[in-house]
Amino acid sequence: MYGFEALTFNIHGGYLEAIVRGYRSGLLTAADYNNLCQCETLDDIKMHLSATEYGSYLQNEPSPLHTTTIVEKCTLKLVDEYKHMLCQATEPLSTFLEYITYGYMIDNAVLIVTGTLHERDVQELLEKCHPLGMFDSIATLAVAQNMRELYRLVLVDTPLAPYFSECITSEDLDDMNIEIMRNTLYKAYLEDFYNFCQKLGGATAEIMPDLLAFEADRRAVNITINSIGTELTRDERRKLYSNFGLLYPYGHEELAVCEDIDQVRSAMEKYPPYQSIFAKLSYGESQMLDKAFYEEEVKRLCLSFEQQFHYAVFFAYMRLKEQEIRNLMWISECVAQNQKSRIHDSVVFIF
Repeated sequence: MYGFEALTFNIHGGYLEAIVRGYRSGLLTAADYNNLCQCETLDDIKMHLSATEYGSYLQNEPSPLHTTTIVEKCTLKLVDEYKHMLCQATEPLSTFLEYITYGYMIDNAVLIVTGTLHERDVQELLEKCHPLGMFDSIATLAVAQNMRELYRLVLVDTPLAPYFSECITSEDLDDMNIEIMRNTLYKAYLEDFYNFCQKLGGATAEIMPDLLAFEADRRAVNITINSIGTELTRDERRKLYSNFGLLYPYGHEELAVCEDIDQVRSAMEKYPPYQSIFAKLSYGESQMLDKAFYEEEVKRLCLSFEQQFHYAVFFAYMRLKEQEIRNLMWISECVAQNQKSRIHDSVVFIF
């Protein structure tokens, strides 16, 4: 259980916890989202955002605005806040904050490799990479022909190197192999992050494993649904699931043999926290599943702010900010394409 971290936490972590709670108070509220949903043009969105924390980032943008510009500037704000926290952090918080970026690194590596496979320009791909997941040798990912080369030439000097042990093969890279690589890397990353949080002890070891377990379970469900009807065998599918979480191990056994969305649903309904998520969907429907998972995740992330003296608030804030940027992207796209009737399909209110 909890030790005496309340006595010593504020020596190194107090200032940054106060900072992140201050950042959290700047997240958009339901009233902000209601105003944004009434906007007729992207310039209206910019005007509404000028009264929020995003104001200084968008104020010098000329008309006509593009959705990509809004998303880019909002992401820049997240990056600036992250860098400020990382500069002030001491061990073990600095390592914890670095762990948060490894997921972006995996996504960027996969984006570059997939883009190169489809003969896209490397410079264009680099512009699409998330700034928090950049590393020195990222541009040279384009030269790799198989997993072994990818590791030996590029990733051996990055923090992702230890996660590659399970997916070094000499097979040529194709879409299927790249997706397997992404999920294998994510599995190793989540397990490593989970073990690191357990070692930290105190409230962090109580709260973070729950958040990571939810992420692992969600990935298990998504892997199952996305691999239905593909060449992936049951054993290969099972290997991609993380070795922790509410579904581990019995839920994984059931998910590995599912052959349609309704079988996934019946496997998940045995677990009360996930029963409520699937209750929102009609049978045979998986389109709204992402939104249902996001809503549940936001609820859990907000709860982590109810307790003090732990590092989970940093992880929660980064995830909530990501969700906010997804919301703004969806609203901007709907407004730009004159599809305002669909705005509420994907917006997840945070407060």
